[in-house]
Amino acid sequence: MYALFHITFVLHVLVIASATVAPNRVNFDLDRQSNLPSPANPNDQRPLLVTHAPTSEPLTISLKTRPITVYRPKSLDAHEHARLRSLHHAETEPIEWEKAVVSGPDIEDRHTLSQLARMTANAYQLPGHKNWYDLDLSWNVNASFPFGWDTEEDGFRGHVFASRDNSTIVLSIKGTTVQGPTSKKDKLNDNLLFSCCCARVDFSWTFSTVCDCYSWSALHRRCDDTCLSKALVQDSLFYSTGVNLVKDLLFLYPFADIWLVGHSLGGSLASLLGSTFGLPAVTFEAPGERMAANRLHLPLPPPIGDSSLPPVPITHVYHNADPVPQGTCTGVSSVCAQAGYALETRCHLGKSIVYDTVQKLGWHVDLRKHVIKEVILEVLDLEDGWPDEDGNQWDVPVAREEEDCVDCFKWEFGDYKKDKDKDG
Repeated sequence: MYALFHITFVLHVLVIASATVAPNRVNFDLDRQSNLPSPANPNDQRPLLVTHAPTSEPLTISLKTRPITVYRPKSLDAHEHARLRSLHHAETEPIEWEKAVVSGPDIEDRHTLSQLARMTANAYQLPGHKNWYDLDLSWNVNASFPFGWDTEEDGFRGHVFASRDNSTIVLSIKGTTVQGPTSKKDKLNDNLLFSCCCARVDFSWTFSTVCDCYSWSALHRRCDDTCLSKALVQDSLFYSTGVNLVKDLLFLYPFADIWLVGHSLGGSLASLLGSTFGLPAVTFEAPGERMAANRLHLPLPPPIGDSSLPPVPITHVYHNADPVPQGTCTGVSSVCAQAGYALETRCHLGKSIVYDTVQKLGWHVDLRKHVIKEVILEVLDLEDGWPDEDGNQWDVPVAREEEDCVDCFKWEFGDYKKDKDKDG
Protein backbone atom coordinates (compact mmCIF):
# COMPACT_ATOMS: atom_id res chain seq x y z
CA MET A 1 0.00 0.00 0.00
CA TYR A 2 1.39 3.32 -1.03
CA ALA A 3 1.51 6.18 1.42
CA LEU A 4 -1.19 8.77 0.98
CA PHE A 5 1.18 11.68 0.44
CA HIS A 6 4.72 12.12 -0.80
CA ILE A 7 5.87 15.52 0.38
CA THR A 8 9.30 16.70 -0.68
CA PHE A 9 9.07 20.24 0.56
CA VAL A 10 8.51 21.79 3.97
CA LEU A 11 5.15 23.42 4.64
CA HIS A 12 5.52 26.84 6.23
CA VAL A 13 3.00 28.10 8.75
CA LEU A 14 1.35 31.13 7.23
CA VAL A 15 -0.08 34.14 8.94
CA ILE A 16 -3.21 35.16 7.04
CA ALA A 17 -4.07 38.83 7.30
CA SER A 18 -7.57 39.65 8.44
CA ALA A 19 -9.98 40.41 5.60
CA THR A 20 -10.89 43.98 4.71
CA VAL A 21 -13.61 45.33 2.48
CA ALA A 22 -11.23 46.73 -0.12
CA PRO A 23 -9.72 44.24 -2.56
CA ASN A 24 -6.14 43.15 -1.89
CA ARG A 25 -3.54 41.74 -4.25
CA VAL A 26 -1.86 38.37 -4.36
CA ASN A 27 1.18 37.44 -6.45
CA PHE A 28 1.13 34.05 -8.14
CA ASP A 29 3.91 31.67 -9.09
CA LEU A 30 3.53 28.48 -11.09
CA ASP A 31 3.53 25.70 -8.54
CA ARG A 32 5.54 22.53 -8.15
CA GLN A 33 4.71 19.43 -10.17
CA SER A 34 1.75 17.26 -9.27
CA ASN A 35 0.89 13.97 -10.95
CA LEU A 36 -1.78 11.30 -10.85
CA PRO A 37 0.34 8.13 -11.26
CA SER A 38 -1.30 4.88 -12.31
CA PRO A 39 -1.01 2.15 -9.63
CA ALA A 40 0.32 -1.25 -10.56
CA ASN A 41 -2.43 -2.74 -8.40
CA PRO A 42 -5.80 -1.06 -9.02
CA ASN A 43 -6.76 -1.70 -5.39
CA ASP A 44 -3.79 0.26 -4.06
CA GLN A 45 -4.40 3.77 -2.81
CA ARG A 46 -2.10 6.12 -4.68
CA PRO A 47 -1.09 9.65 -3.81
CA LEU A 48 -2.76 12.26 -5.97
CA LEU A 49 -0.01 14.80 -5.41
CA VAL A 50 3.67 14.10 -5.92
CA THR A 51 5.61 17.32 -5.55
CA HIS A 52 8.91 18.28 -7.09
CA ALA A 53 11.10 21.33 -6.57
CA PRO A 54 10.99 23.91 -9.37
CA THR A 55 14.01 24.32 -11.57
CA SER A 56 14.26 28.08 -11.14
CA GLU A 57 12.88 30.92 -9.06
CA PRO A 58 9.50 31.80 -10.63
CA LEU A 59 8.32 35.26 -11.48
CA THR A 60 4.97 36.57 -10.34
CA ILE A 61 1.63 37.91 -11.46
CA SER A 62 -0.78 39.99 -9.48
CA LEU A 63 -4.48 39.31 -8.92
CA LYS A 64 -7.00 41.28 -6.88
CA THR A 65 -8.70 39.54 -3.98
CA ARG A 66 -11.66 40.38 -1.79
CA PRO A 67 -13.22 38.81 1.32
CA ILE A 68 -16.13 36.47 0.63
CA THR A 69 -18.38 34.49 2.95
CA VAL A 70 -18.46 30.72 2.48
CA TYR A 71 -20.34 27.89 4.15
CA ARG A 72 -18.42 24.67 4.65
CA PRO A 73 -19.42 21.29 6.07
CA LYS A 74 -18.15 20.98 9.63
CA SER A 75 -17.08 17.42 8.82
CA LEU A 76 -16.15 16.26 5.32
CA ASP A 77 -16.70 12.66 6.40
CA ALA A 78 -20.21 13.48 7.60
CA HIS A 79 -20.86 15.34 4.35
CA GLU A 80 -19.86 12.34 2.25
CA HIS A 81 -21.82 9.96 4.51
CA ALA A 82 -24.94 12.08 4.06
CA ARG A 83 -24.44 12.19 0.29
CA LEU A 84 -24.10 8.42 0.00
CA ARG A 85 -27.03 7.79 2.33
CA SER A 86 -29.21 10.00 0.15
CA LEU A 87 -27.84 8.37 -3.00
CA HIS A 88 -28.25 4.74 -1.96
CA HIS A 89 -31.16 4.85 0.49
CA ALA A 90 -33.07 8.05 -0.40
CA GLU A 91 -32.73 9.17 3.22
CA THR A 92 -31.73 12.66 4.32
CA GLU A 93 -29.19 13.35 7.02
CA PRO A 94 -28.60 16.77 8.62
CA ILE A 95 -25.32 18.53 7.91
CA GLU A 96 -23.63 21.06 10.17
CA TRP A 97 -22.31 24.07 8.26
CA GLU A 98 -19.61 26.48 9.36
CA LYS A 99 -19.60 30.09 8.20
CA ALA A 100 -16.20 31.56 7.32
CA VAL A 101 -14.79 34.63 5.62
CA VAL A 102 -11.96 33.84 3.20
CA SER A 103 -9.90 35.69 0.64
CA GLY A 104 -11.39 35.04 -2.80
CA PRO A 105 -10.85 36.39 -6.31
CA ASP A 106 -12.21 39.84 -7.05
CA ILE A 107 -14.69 38.88 -9.78
CA GLU A 108 -15.42 42.53 -10.56
CA ASP A 109 -11.84 43.11 -11.73
CA ARG A 110 -11.25 42.57 -15.46
CA HIS A 111 -7.54 41.76 -15.10
CA THR A 112 -8.17 39.17 -12.39
CA LEU A 113 -10.75 37.35 -14.51
CA SER A 114 -8.44 37.49 -17.52
CA GLN A 115 -5.53 36.01 -15.57
CA LEU A 116 -7.69 33.26 -14.07
CA ALA A 117 -8.88 32.45 -17.60
CA ARG A 118 -5.24 32.17 -18.71
CA MET A 119 -4.59 29.72 -15.89
CA THR A 120 -7.63 27.82 -17.14
CA ALA A 121 -6.39 27.82 -20.74
CA ASN A 122 -3.02 26.42 -19.73
CA ALA A 123 -4.70 23.41 -18.11
CA TYR A 124 -5.06 22.00 -21.64
CA GLN A 125 -1.36 21.50 -22.39
CA LEU A 126 2.11 21.27 -20.96
CA PRO A 127 4.48 24.26 -20.75
CA GLY A 128 6.40 24.77 -23.97
CA HIS A 129 3.61 23.34 -26.10
CA LYS A 130 2.66 25.43 -29.13
CA ASN A 131 -0.77 26.05 -27.64
CA TRP A 132 0.54 27.08 -24.23
CA TYR A 133 -1.09 30.43 -23.63
CA ASP A 134 1.25 33.41 -23.52
CA LEU A 135 0.79 35.21 -20.22
CA ASP A 136 2.09 38.61 -19.18
CA LEU A 137 5.84 39.07 -18.81
CA SER A 138 5.87 38.47 -15.07
CA TRP A 139 5.17 34.76 -15.63
CA ASN A 140 7.88 32.13 -15.88
CA VAL A 141 6.52 29.59 -18.34
CA ASN A 142 9.26 27.10 -17.46
CA ALA A 143 8.01 26.84 -13.89
CA SER A 144 4.60 25.28 -14.61
CA PHE A 145 4.16 21.77 -13.27
CA PRO A 146 0.96 19.88 -14.04
CA PHE A 147 -1.01 17.05 -12.48
CA GLY A 148 -2.49 14.07 -14.30
CA TRP A 149 -0.24 14.28 -17.36
CA ASP A 150 1.33 10.87 -16.94
CA THR A 151 1.65 9.32 -20.41
CA GLU A 152 -0.51 6.37 -19.40
CA GLU A 153 -3.14 8.49 -17.72
CA ASP A 154 -6.34 9.37 -19.57
CA GLY A 155 -8.32 11.16 -16.93
CA PHE A 156 -8.36 14.19 -14.66
CA ARG A 157 -5.76 16.80 -15.70
CA GLY A 158 -4.71 20.38 -15.08
CA HIS A 159 -2.26 22.61 -13.20
CA VAL A 160 -1.70 23.91 -9.69
CA PHE A 161 -0.69 27.55 -9.24
CA ALA A 162 0.52 29.07 -5.98
CA SER A 163 1.16 32.53 -4.62
CA ARG A 164 4.77 33.24 -3.65
CA ASP A 165 4.06 32.79 0.06
CA ASN A 166 1.71 29.80 -0.51
CA SER A 167 -1.17 31.76 1.01
CA THR A 168 -3.33 31.17 -2.09
CA ILE A 169 -3.51 28.04 -4.24
CA VAL A 170 -5.38 27.82 -7.56
CA LEU A 171 -6.39 24.43 -8.95
CA SER A 172 -6.99 24.73 -12.72
CA ILE A 173 -8.94 21.81 -14.23
CA LYS A 174 -8.83 20.84 -17.89
CA GLY A 175 -12.06 20.69 -19.87
CA THR A 176 -13.03 18.46 -22.76
CA THR A 177 -10.46 17.52 -25.38
CA VAL A 178 -12.15 16.39 -28.61
CA GLN A 179 -9.17 14.38 -29.84
CA GLY A 180 -6.58 13.08 -27.40
CA PRO A 181 -5.92 10.50 -24.68
CA THR A 182 -8.59 11.98 -22.39
CA SER A 183 -11.29 12.30 -25.07
CA LYS A 184 -13.18 9.09 -24.28
CA LYS A 185 -13.50 9.82 -20.56
CA ASP A 186 -14.14 13.51 -21.22
CA LYS A 187 -17.13 12.62 -23.39
CA LEU A 188 -18.40 10.08 -20.84
CA ASN A 189 -18.31 12.71 -18.08
CA ASP A 190 -19.94 15.32 -20.33
CA ASN A 191 -22.79 13.02 -21.27
CA LEU A 192 -23.33 11.72 -17.75
CA LEU A 193 -23.30 15.13 -16.08
CA PHE A 194 -24.96 17.43 -18.62
CA SER A 195 -27.47 15.34 -20.58
CA CYS A 196 -31.11 14.99 -19.56
CA CYS A 197 -31.11 11.21 -19.70
CA CYS A 198 -27.96 9.21 -20.45
CA ALA A 199 -27.20 11.20 -23.60
CA ARG A 200 -30.29 9.90 -25.37
CA VAL A 201 -31.00 12.56 -27.97
CA ASP A 202 -33.46 10.51 -30.01
CA PHE A 203 -34.08 6.89 -30.98
CA SER A 204 -30.95 6.83 -33.16
CA TRP A 205 -28.79 7.21 -30.02
CA THR A 206 -29.83 3.83 -28.60
CA PHE A 207 -26.29 2.49 -28.96
CA SER A 208 -24.57 5.76 -28.01
CA THR A 209 -26.11 6.29 -24.59
CA VAL A 210 -23.95 6.22 -21.44
CA CYS A 211 -26.49 4.52 -19.15
CA ASP A 212 -29.74 2.59 -19.42
CA CYS A 213 -32.15 4.87 -17.57
CA TYR A 214 -34.55 5.75 -20.37
CA SER A 215 -38.05 4.40 -19.88
CA TRP A 216 -39.98 4.01 -23.11
CA SER A 217 -43.32 5.73 -23.43
CA ALA A 218 -45.36 6.40 -26.54
CA LEU A 219 -46.33 9.88 -25.37
CA HIS A 220 -43.62 11.00 -22.96
CA ARG A 221 -39.87 11.26 -22.49
CA ARG A 222 -39.29 9.47 -19.22
CA CYS A 223 -36.09 8.90 -17.28
CA ASP A 224 -35.48 6.97 -14.07
CA ASP A 225 -33.98 9.14 -11.31
CA THR A 226 -32.57 6.27 -9.25
CA CYS A 227 -30.88 4.78 -12.30
CA LEU A 228 -29.31 8.15 -13.14
CA SER A 229 -27.88 8.59 -9.66
CA LYS A 230 -26.39 5.09 -9.71
CA ALA A 231 -24.82 5.78 -13.11
CA LEU A 232 -22.84 8.65 -11.57
CA VAL A 233 -21.18 6.32 -9.06
CA GLN A 234 -18.29 4.94 -11.04
CA ASP A 235 -14.53 5.23 -11.05
CA SER A 236 -14.43 6.97 -14.41
CA LEU A 237 -16.38 9.96 -13.10
CA PHE A 238 -13.97 12.87 -12.66
CA TYR A 239 -15.85 14.29 -9.68
CA SER A 240 -14.63 11.48 -7.40
CA THR A 241 -11.04 11.99 -8.54
CA GLY A 242 -11.37 15.70 -7.96
CA VAL A 243 -12.62 15.20 -4.41
CA ASN A 244 -9.47 13.25 -3.55
CA LEU A 245 -7.27 15.84 -5.22
CA VAL A 246 -8.81 18.73 -3.28
CA LYS A 247 -8.39 16.76 -0.03
CA ASP A 248 -4.70 16.40 -0.88
CA LEU A 249 -4.38 20.14 -1.49
CA LEU A 250 -6.08 20.89 1.82
CA PHE A 251 -3.55 18.62 3.50
CA LEU A 252 -0.56 20.12 1.71
CA TYR A 253 -1.68 23.73 2.22
CA PRO A 254 -3.65 23.72 5.50
CA PHE A 255 -3.40 27.50 5.98
CA ALA A 256 -3.93 28.56 2.37
CA ASP A 257 -6.94 29.91 0.52
CA ILE A 258 -7.72 27.42 -2.24
CA TRP A 259 -9.51 28.52 -5.41
CA LEU A 260 -10.71 26.40 -8.31
CA VAL A 261 -10.97 27.39 -11.97
CA GLY A 262 -11.82 25.58 -15.18
CA HIS A 263 -13.22 25.87 -18.68
CA SER A 264 -16.20 23.94 -20.05
CA LEU A 265 -16.29 20.49 -18.38
CA GLY A 266 -13.39 21.61 -16.19
CA GLY A 267 -15.42 24.61 -15.05
CA SER A 268 -18.42 22.52 -14.05
CA LEU A 269 -16.14 20.16 -12.13
CA ALA A 270 -14.55 23.17 -10.41
CA SER A 271 -18.03 24.34 -9.41
CA LEU A 272 -19.11 20.93 -8.08
CA LEU A 273 -15.90 20.63 -6.07
CA GLY A 274 -16.11 24.22 -4.83
CA SER A 275 -19.69 23.57 -3.72
CA THR A 276 -18.63 20.37 -1.95
CA PHE A 277 -15.80 21.96 0.04
CA GLY A 278 -17.00 25.56 0.29
CA LEU A 279 -14.11 26.84 -1.83
CA PRO A 280 -14.28 29.81 -4.24
CA ALA A 281 -14.52 28.72 -7.88
CA VAL A 282 -14.56 30.70 -11.12
CA THR A 283 -15.62 28.92 -14.29
CA PHE A 284 -15.54 29.88 -17.95
CA GLU A 285 -18.14 28.76 -20.52
CA ALA A 286 -19.22 25.85 -18.30
CA PRO A 287 -22.35 23.75 -18.95
CA GLY A 288 -25.08 24.02 -16.34
CA GLU A 289 -24.13 21.81 -13.38
CA ARG A 290 -27.09 22.38 -11.04
CA MET A 291 -28.82 19.19 -12.18
CA ALA A 292 -25.55 17.24 -11.86
CA ALA A 293 -25.26 18.44 -8.24
CA ASN A 294 -28.75 17.10 -7.57
CA ARG A 295 -28.02 13.77 -9.20
CA LEU A 296 -24.78 13.47 -7.26
CA HIS A 297 -26.89 14.14 -4.14
CA LEU A 298 -24.49 16.86 -3.01
CA PRO A 299 -25.55 18.29 0.36
CA LEU A 300 -25.51 22.07 -0.07
CA PRO A 301 -25.94 24.85 2.51
CA PRO A 302 -29.55 26.05 2.88
CA PRO A 303 -30.68 29.23 1.09
CA ILE A 304 -30.33 32.57 2.88
CA GLY A 305 -32.75 35.47 2.84
CA ASP A 306 -34.93 35.87 -0.25
CA SER A 307 -32.82 33.57 -2.43
CA SER A 308 -34.08 30.09 -3.26
CA LEU A 309 -30.60 28.84 -4.18
CA PRO A 310 -27.81 27.54 -1.91
CA PRO A 311 -25.13 30.14 -1.01
CA VAL A 312 -22.17 28.49 -2.73
CA PRO A 313 -19.03 30.55 -3.61
CA ILE A 314 -19.25 29.90 -7.34
CA THR A 315 -18.99 32.42 -10.19
CA HIS A 316 -19.73 31.34 -13.75
CA VAL A 317 -18.38 33.52 -16.55
CA TYR A 318 -19.74 33.07 -20.06
CA HIS A 319 -21.09 34.98 -23.06
CA ASN A 320 -24.38 34.62 -24.87
CA ALA A 321 -22.93 33.58 -28.24
CA ASP A 322 -21.72 30.29 -26.78
CA PRO A 323 -24.46 27.61 -26.91
CA VAL A 324 -22.78 25.29 -24.37
CA PRO A 325 -23.38 27.18 -21.08
CA GLN A 326 -26.86 28.12 -22.30
CA GLY A 327 -27.85 24.52 -23.03
CA THR A 328 -28.76 25.30 -26.63
CA CYS A 329 -26.32 23.03 -28.47
CA THR A 330 -29.03 20.39 -28.55
CA GLY A 331 -31.12 18.31 -30.92
CA VAL A 332 -30.06 15.54 -33.26
CA SER A 333 -28.97 18.03 -35.95
CA SER A 334 -26.81 20.16 -33.63
CA VAL A 335 -23.03 20.22 -33.93
CA CYS A 336 -22.73 18.82 -30.40
CA ALA A 337 -25.01 15.86 -31.13
CA GLN A 338 -23.25 15.11 -34.39
CA ALA A 339 -19.98 14.89 -32.44
CA GLY A 340 -21.59 12.56 -29.88
CA TYR A 341 -22.23 15.07 -27.08
CA ALA A 342 -25.56 15.72 -25.37
CA LEU A 343 -24.92 19.03 -23.57
CA GLU A 344 -28.49 19.84 -22.59
CA THR A 345 -28.37 21.53 -19.17
CA ARG A 346 -28.28 25.30 -18.68
CA CYS A 347 -28.88 26.04 -14.97
CA HIS A 348 -25.83 27.00 -12.89
CA LEU A 349 -25.07 27.08 -9.19
CA GLY A 350 -23.86 30.30 -7.55
CA LYS A 351 -23.91 33.46 -9.66
CA SER A 352 -23.26 34.08 -13.35
CA ILE A 353 -21.49 36.88 -15.18
CA VAL A 354 -22.93 36.92 -18.69
CA TYR A 355 -21.28 39.01 -21.43
CA ASP A 356 -23.72 40.17 -24.12
CA THR A 357 -21.45 39.56 -27.10
CA VAL A 358 -24.44 39.17 -29.43
CA GLN A 359 -25.51 42.78 -28.90
CA LYS A 360 -22.15 44.46 -28.25
CA LEU A 361 -19.92 42.57 -30.68
CA GLY A 362 -22.52 41.43 -33.20
CA TRP A 363 -21.66 37.76 -32.70
CA HIS A 364 -23.97 34.96 -33.75
CA VAL A 365 -24.47 31.88 -31.59
CA ASP A 366 -21.68 29.56 -32.71
CA LEU A 367 -19.95 26.63 -31.02
CA ARG A 368 -16.61 27.99 -32.23
CA LYS A 369 -17.05 30.84 -29.75
CA HIS A 370 -16.74 28.29 -26.94
CA VAL A 371 -12.92 28.15 -27.28
CA ILE A 372 -11.22 29.65 -24.20
CA LYS A 373 -8.66 31.61 -26.23
CA GLU A 374 -11.47 33.34 -28.12
CA VAL A 375 -13.09 34.24 -24.80
CA ILE A 376 -9.88 35.69 -23.39
CA LEU A 377 -8.79 37.76 -26.38
CA GLU A 378 -12.16 38.96 -27.65
CA VAL A 379 -14.18 39.25 -24.44
CA LEU A 380 -12.23 39.38 -21.20
CA ASP A 381 -9.38 41.51 -22.55
CA LEU A 382 -11.73 44.01 -24.18
CA GLU A 383 -11.19 47.37 -22.47
CA ASP A 384 -14.56 48.83 -23.43
CA GLY A 385 -17.32 48.77 -20.83
CA TRP A 386 -20.26 46.35 -20.94
CA PRO A 387 -23.71 47.94 -20.69
CA ASP A 388 -26.47 46.57 -18.48
CA GLU A 389 -30.22 46.81 -19.06
CA ASP A 390 -30.24 50.27 -17.48
CA GLY A 391 -27.52 51.61 -19.75
CA ASN A 392 -24.80 51.61 -17.08
CA GLN A 393 -21.28 50.65 -18.20
CA TRP A 394 -19.29 48.03 -16.28
CA ASP A 395 -15.77 46.68 -16.69
CA VAL A 396 -17.32 43.31 -15.82
CA PRO A 397 -21.07 42.55 -16.03
CA VAL A 398 -22.83 42.20 -12.69
CA ALA A 399 -22.93 38.65 -11.29
CA ARG A 400 -26.49 37.39 -10.75
CA GLU A 401 -28.17 34.20 -9.60
CA GLU A 402 -30.02 32.24 -12.27
CA GLU A 403 -33.43 32.30 -10.63
CA ASP A 404 -36.41 30.43 -12.11
CA CYS A 405 -34.12 28.31 -14.28
CA VAL A 406 -35.41 24.85 -15.21
CA ASP A 407 -33.45 22.06 -16.89
CA CYS A 408 -34.85 19.36 -19.17
CA PHE A 409 -38.46 20.58 -18.95
CA LYS A 410 -39.49 18.23 -21.78
CA TRP A 411 -38.60 15.19 -19.68
CA GLU A 412 -40.41 13.42 -16.88
CA PHE A 413 -38.29 12.02 -14.03
CA GLY A 414 -39.33 9.39 -11.51
CA ASP A 415 -38.98 5.74 -10.45
CA TYR A 416 -40.23 4.37 -13.74
CA LYS A 417 -38.01 1.31 -13.84
CA LYS A 418 -39.07 0.34 -10.33
CA ASP A 419 -42.70 0.67 -11.36
CA LYS A 420 -42.03 -1.41 -14.45
CA ASP A 421 -40.37 -4.13 -12.38
CA LYS A 422 -43.39 -4.24 -10.06
CA ASP A 423 -45.76 -4.54 -13.02
CA GLY A 424 -43.69 -7.39 -14.38
